[in-house]
Amino acid sequence: MLAYFTQYVALGDSMSIDLYPALDAGEFDVAVALERDPAAGSVAPLGAASLLYQNDNARWPEDQGDDLAARYPGITYRNLASDGATIGDVFGEQLAQLDEGDENTLVTLTVGGNDLLSAFANKPRAGVLDAIARDVAEAYDFLLDAIRRTLPNALILLTTIYDPSDRTGRIPGVLEAAGALPLSVLDGMNAHIRMLCGGTPNVVLADVYTRFLNHGAGVPDEERWYWRRSLMEPNATGAHEIRRVWREALDAADLDT
Repeated sequence: MLAYFTQYVALGDSMSIDLYPALDAGEFDVAVALERDPAAGSVAPLGAASLLYQNDNARWPEDQGDDLAARYPGITYRNLASDGATIGDVFGEQLAQLDEGDENTLVTLTVGGNDLLSAFANKPRAGVLDAIARDVAEAYDFLLDAIRRTLPNALILLTTIYDPSDRTGRIPGVLEAAGALPLSVLDGMNAHIRMLCGGTPNVVLADVYTRFLNHGAGVPDEERWYWRRSLMEPNATGAHEIRRVWREALDAADLDT
């Protein structure tokens, strides 16, 4: 059995935040929609991290009682993830908000997608792109090491990066001028994340990439798990599915211990 977690910390990018699922569900203050800023008003806790911590029983009644708050009574929750965050942002801004300690902590990490998109935007030559991909992977390793040093008793769920293009390399409204995106780089980064999970103690794979295939640009709107106004962001169903992947990964880790 896993240790009894006393705190949950969400680190990363918009895959973990409430903003886009709440906008999709229509559960937000008007100022939030106008400014695209969750600090402008109330935003419903419908993001993946919030749902993992405490289910929305009205929206997802089948998951009632199947959340961290029920599983680990008294567990605290901090969502430090931010919209558009890169690996550098997680290291320099989010992780910096955590004190070092030996508390039994569950950490979810969603990062790397924005780093890759920034590289794709400039349409670099193949050799340059390969070098950038290596740099992103090395930065990811550095971040993971830093999380493990800060929270030595943490179980860390590393989340693969989803592909809104559904293997076409084209995401409507996103970097369309760049042409087909080099999916081999995304594949390489996800392979690196899987490798880390296979060889690092207390690090577990949460394979969102595989779960989200065929729920993006390749299917009708009603079958998509991405926000209709930006296919890079999870909608309400997408956040629910990310939460499910995390929960399944946690359950599998519990059985393996």
